[in-house]
Order: sequence, then structure tokens, then C-alpha cells
Amino acid sequence: MYKLGKIVSFVAVVTTIALAPQITHAGKQMKAGKNPVVRITTNMGTIDVELFAHKAPVTVENFLKYVADGFYNGTIFHRVISGFMIQGGGMQPGMVRKPTHDPITNEADNGLSNATGTIAMARTSDPHSATSQFFINTVDNTSLDHKSRSERGWGYTVFGKVINGMDVVRTIEQTPTERGDVPKKDMLIEKVEVVKPKS
Repeated sequence: MYKLGKIVSFVAVVTTIALAPQITHAGKQMKAGKNPVVRITTNMGTIDVELFAHKAPVTVENFLKYVADGFYNGTIFHRVISGFMIQGGGMQPGMVRKPTHDPITNEADNGLSNATGTIAMARTSDPHSATSQFFINTVDNTSLDHKSRSERGWGYTVFGKVINGMDVVRTIEQTPTERGDVPKKDMLIEKVEVVKPKS
């Protein structure tokens, strides 16, 4: 991922469950409790993520397919930039790339913002190149939001939000890195599983 101000595009080497009845996000209200929740178990702890299936149906279906396949088990957070994001979901220890399914359509025009704690799809400079890799925003990265249906303006698809385990995200964010923003110690994704199916 290259910085646009902070970044230009991604390189594709590329609970506290909300108790209120609604979650306000990017200026829109979304009903809580209706979406699937996945648990990302890492060697640093667990992260629970609510997936916004009604706002990013193609992206969520794609992500859940990888989850069902066990694809993410044994992968790593291979790119970590403090004050920006943590990225994973495509590389094994040793930076060994896993083969993926075909790319999906970019849904970044769904009105959601790359706010702190949201999960979004990583991709190359091609807007419609996302496959398995994702990132969790550790600050408000509005520069990554959809602005226009052009190569530079498409943005990055937000498809969920961390609802528990942001402290784990912060721990991973602060891990020492080496060349290429790769953590010196493997930030291992031991498994990803659905803990609350879509209702």
C-alpha cells in the first residue's frame, strides 16, 4: 500500500457488541444485531468483526467464502503501519502468498467511510482487483473513501467494523516492523470463524 498524502494505492502482495439498537456510521444509521459476526483469532488475542452484508453484499459473501474454506487460518498480518492500518489475509509466514479466487467488484460507493476500526478490502491500483486481503483502519482514513467512479477515485470497500478486540488491533499496530512494513515477529491469524450467522 502506498501512502496518498498518506497513500495512493495498495500493493497486492496484494465485544463490546453495540448495545444500542442502531449504529451510526459515515452519516448513516444501520441496524445492529442483524449482521454476521466473525472472530479473528490471532496469537495476540481475538478480534470480533461485524460484517455489513446489506451495505457490501458482494464483498461480505466473498469474505465469508474464504472463511468457510479455512483460507485465512495460518495466514499473517503481513503489513503494519502505525497510525494507519494493519493488513492481512493473503500471506503465510515467510511472506508466502496463497492462491485466491477471482477478484470481486469494488463496492466502495456504498456510503461507508474508512473510519477507525472499520475493515476494508485491500487491492492493487485496479479498483476491481480485491481478492482475499483486508485491512483494519487504526485511524480515520477518509482519503481511502469513494469519491468518483474513476481509477483514482474509487476508494477501498468498507464491509464491517471491529466490535470487540480493538486493543488487539492496537497491539498488532505497535509491533516492530522491518523493510516493507512487515512485522519482525509473525502476527499470526490462527483462525477466522463465524460466531454469529446472518439473521
